[in-house]
Amino acid sequence: MAIPHLGDKGQGWVALQVVLLLVTVGVGALGLLGAVARWPEAARGALVVVGAVVVLTGIAVFSVAVTGLGSALTANPAPLDDEALRTDGIYSVVRHPIYTGLILTALGFALMTTPWALVPGALLAIELDLKRRLEEEWLSATYPTYAAYRSTVPRALIPGLW
Repeated sequence: MAIPHLGDKGQGWVALQVVLLLVTVGVGALGLLGAVARWPEAARGALVVVGAVVVLTGIAVFSVAVTGLGSALTANPAPLDDEALRTDGIYSVVRHPIYTGLILTALGFALMTTPWALVPGALLAIELDLKRRLEEEWLSATYPTYAAYRSTVPRALIPGLW
């Protein structure tokens, strides 16, 4: 299945990502306000703690990944011209740690607020996986060493799983 580019640099994927992040936050906020069902009272305290840990982990992974990219950072899936492929640091563990951080943060926020926030959070994970697949097509076309990197770091988003 060919992934649509949604713009010459994949800008449409970024717009969709922002929308899904905002919807996740909005649904979570509705849960906090009591406008949509929250987690059962008996589980809520534990889920807030677990969710907070997952959110903090997501933010940490995202921050380390952004810092690791340095001048190669772009929100678009198309790589920037004249930048080197980053394969060290967190990129030696997982190929798309920024997306990992976003997924973890959305999941943790849902755990802290309402199960309904899992819906846009899951859609975000699917969207980021599709964006990742397009990005990998462009990375492969841009960097001759990408195939070797991909075989060395087989996990795209979650070490040991995905």
